[in-house]
Amino acid sequence: MNLVLIFICAYIALQLGFAWWAARRVHSEVDYLLAGRRLGPWLATFTVFATWFGAETCIGAAGQAYESGLSGVNADPFGYALGIIAMGLVFAIPLWKRGIVTLADLFRERYGAGVERLAAIIMIPTSLLWAAAQIRAFGQVLAASSEIGITLAITLAAVVVVVYTATGGMWADAMSDLVQGAVLVAGVIAVGVSVWLAGGGEQLAALTPERLRFVDAEASWLATLETFAVPICGSIVAQELVARVLAIRDPKLARRATVNAGVMYLLVGLIPVSIGLIGVHHVGTLEEPEQVLMQVAQTQLPTVLYAVFVGALVSAILSTVDSALPVSGSLAAHNLVLPLRPQLDETARLRVNRLAVVSFGIIAYALALASDSVYELVVTASSLGSAGILVIMLAALWAPRFGHALSAYAALLAGLTTYVAATWLGTADYPYLLSLAAASGAYLLLSPFGAARSARA
Repeated sequence: MNLVLIFICAYIALQLGFAWWAARRVHSEVDYLLAGRRLGPWLATFTVFATWFGAETCIGAAGQAYESGLSGVNADPFGYALGIIAMGLVFAIPLWKRGIVTLADLFRERYGAGVERLAAIIMIPTSLLWAAAQIRAFGQVLAASSEIGITLAITLAAVVVVVYTATGGMWADAMSDLVQGAVLVAGVIAVGVSVWLAGGGEQLAALTPERLRFVDAEASWLATLETFAVPICGSIVAQELVARVLAIRDPKLARRATVNAGVMYLLVGLIPVSIGLIGVHHVGTLEEPEQVLMQVAQTQLPTVLYAVFVGALVSAILSTVDSALPVSGSLAAHNLVLPLRPQLDETARLRVNRLAVVSFGIIAYALALASDSVYELVVTASSLGSAGILVIMLAALWAPRFGHALSAYAALLAGLTTYVAATWLGTADYPYLLSLAAASGAYLLLSPFGAARSARA
């Protein structure tokens, strides 16, 4: 396994060097956050795919399939793939044409600076949780490939991730994603083919109907709807995805590349899910279900190919976390700090963004240590506060004269407080659906009171 660890270190060093080289193209805040809005078809497709195809699909979803069968992975890859496709088909062109930098910019134009700031504050924890999930998964990969304990592994992962992320920006991210996405697809296919040749097809065919049931027979239709609503709605309003749409060079390409990335996400994501379903035949019973993919790869691949596979997992993690941390940093810097210092030049604005990335990287590290599950972090990231964001985003795009700042404040606060109360106080069985209903109701209830405000009217 020393060869594998050496390969991981060499791969990380290569990515750090690549990010440092790509960062030379960053001369302004728009370059850092949106790659100058110049991404072409290959970079666009792979940066969306690689950003979303992270550790939760490779490690978390495989572990859920191993533990609960197909019904345990409704959210990922199925729900997230649908969310990406929906973004491309419905939202990509309207968002791109707005010429915004972050989603919070849209809310400033439609509702005013106060709503912009509140939305940014609500969205930042989502990106932090997403980044924490990747840091924890990176630690899992290091721990499974060496003698390093999980805590030390997560610490080392956090250091690498923060340095890598703060160096680059969207240009480094997008160019790295093209390489990382190719390595990721090759590595996942390699382990999938090896498992198939080792009898995986027959093992899949022999699975019991309970393991292959797509929907939990004991779950109500509301529970199933809740399971799908979280990743679909959460993906649509995720700044990580919005930023990539805005960075593509024209609106039609933004739509096409995003849809293609969603389809690729689903097809590649089915491989670790399939391995999780039959993992017990290869590794027996595991105390840590999230390590099933790593354990299966160790049993089926020769050392060199296993090292390539581990490189693929590292690619998946780096390509996701180097998107999540800049998003939390950009929302804090671009929408909270920099409006208070409009006199700053581009060099100073870049410095503020990079400092924000480092600060939030430290917070994400603490969250990664405190959590017990990659999958748990990702689901929480997709649902926390996104209901209100979705409601006011829909209104901003397609109801420009219905609603105003007061109704937007009400929707954001109603969605957030309802979800927090329902989830952490245990007052409802379907917290996300309830938060969507509360946010929608608050917006509709207060919209008739007061004049609509629209900067584009």
